[in-house]
Amino acid sequence: MDNAQQLVELANATMPFGKHKGQLLLKIPERYLIWLIGQEIATGKLAVQLEEMMNIKLNGLESILEPLVIRAY
Repeated sequence: MDNAQQLVELANATMPFGKHKGQLLLKIPERYLIWLIGQEIATGKLAVQLEEMMNIKLNGLESILEPLVIRAY
């Protein structure tokens, strides 16, 4: 998978459980991501996506992902 595909996948990744179940990772508040990462609840691909999203948010780069969100109407 190339970087462009990974960014599209990250932009459209949703939270599979918990308080923000079904929400885009992009829309989850930083404080919740920090807490969730610290709890080490997520594993595998989700854990990687959470870390990537946290890095994007900490650097104020959410705007690069927003145009990649596929909206279902």
